Amino acid sequence: MFSKAHPKYGYSYSVEDPHTGDHKSQHEERDGDVVKGEYSLLQPDGSFRKVTYTADHHNGFNAVVHNSPPVIHHH
Repeated sequence: MFSKAHPKYGYSYSVEDPHTGDHKSQHEERDGDVVKGEYSLLQPDGSFRKVTYTADHHNGFNAVVHNSPPVIHHH
């Protein structure tokens, strides 16, 4: 008799490169059938996007997207 595996993991990464303008990060974790995570990025127009998500057998995949306006620097 085999027991059902209980998958579990977590990872994260980030990139902050002022030379290319690449700014992003991601974090995700799984515990059994539940996955939770978020990612964020600086968009080309200077606005910032953050997406938080969850996924499980009962509710499916759900994401909430937050966008903030570009930061304007005055000289």
